[in-house]
Amino acid sequence: MSQGPRSGLAAVSSALLAMSRHLEVRDVLKTIVASARELLDAQYAALGVPDDHGGFAQFVVDGVSDQQWKAIGPLPRQHGILAAMLQEAKVERLADVRRDPRFEGWPSAHPDLVDFLGLPIRDGDEVIGALFLANKNCPKPEGSCGFTEEDEELLGILAQHAAIALTNARLYERSRELTIAEERSRLAHELHDAVSQKLFSLRLTAQAAAALVDRDPSRAKGELHQVALLAAEAADELRAAVVELRPAALDEDGLVNTLRTQVQVLDRAHAARVTFAGRGARALPAAQEEAVLRVAQEALHNALRHSGAEHVDVTLDRRGSGAVLRVTDDGNGFDPQSIRRAGRHLGLVSMRDRASGVGGSLTVESAPGKGTTIEMEVPGG
Repeated sequence: MSQGPRSGLAAVSSALLAMSRHLEVRDVLKTIVASARELLDAQYAALGVPDDHGGFAQFVVDGVSDQQWKAIGPLPRQHGILAAMLQEAKVERLADVRRDPRFEGWPSAHPDLVDFLGLPIRDGDEVIGALFLANKNCPKPEGSCGFTEEDEELLGILAQHAAIALTNARLYERSRELTIAEERSRLAHELHDAVSQKLFSLRLTAQAAAALVDRDPSRAKGELHQVALLAAEAADELRAAVVELRPAALDEDGLVNTLRTQVQVLDRAHAARVTFAGRGARALPAAQEEAVLRVAQEALHNALRHSGAEHVDVTLDRRGSGAVLRVTDDGNGFDPQSIRRAGRHLGLVSMRDRASGVGGSLTVESAPGKGTTIEMEVPGG
């Protein structure tokens, strides 16, 4: 057996192992596309998951920079060659996609595709996606396709396993959604019970204070102080429950936009100036994005509620394939070595647990009167 087939088999094996490591649908899609492009040595690769409205619910590319992708514009529709792969469920191998009668053009910023290999991804009789590659990196005589029958066979094997990986990822996400729904229901009951009790106590205490205002002002003052404590406890109960839920905005808008929106809201709601800067950070695995968001929320809460800061700055920077979050304030600061007991109150233990739980790290820099910087680094995918 020649070295070539063994090398091809090893490459397929590596691609399949890479797909099996991910459970999130988007991560699986990105791995499939990157594996296909590397396996067949193509300049471009893409995978589209169709929706029911003539477009794509998800569309992942590899070989195109973020700047190029942004310039291309909206996601493609199901037309031309893409529609043929989805509707007719057959392989398309073309020497020049631009000369195919079904070709309908592309946006001005779109890269120029020539030779083309595409095929549907099927789960039984259902077509769940379209995988295609373009511009094979090899010498090509005029009018011939760089992609071979062997490439088509390899991509077919990859597509079969991609269907399994994608189906498993979808099942995992549905299972997680059910778990989240159950958790929301549980939290709703706990929230209702806890806050209702606090509000009931608050109402009774307020009534007692009102009755004492004229005949015993001193006792009335004490009751009003208790009202303030009960109100604060009720607010804490609400916050503790809400923080445990993953906001829908994270799935819809991504980490950078979600952080930016939350910072803008906090900037309007507080006297302190709160700013955000996102510099080159790419999408991260879902678990890491959620952990980064939670740490940012906890650090912002601490800075705005406890530090007396006038300025709070949040930054999210790219570092390798991962990212670094920093939340810096100019508040009172503290001695990190002397807050072991207070650490849980400040949420530092929780933040460290969240960071380590996704393979990241968390550092705290602070000193009395010198403000605080919380830094979290995650490795990416």
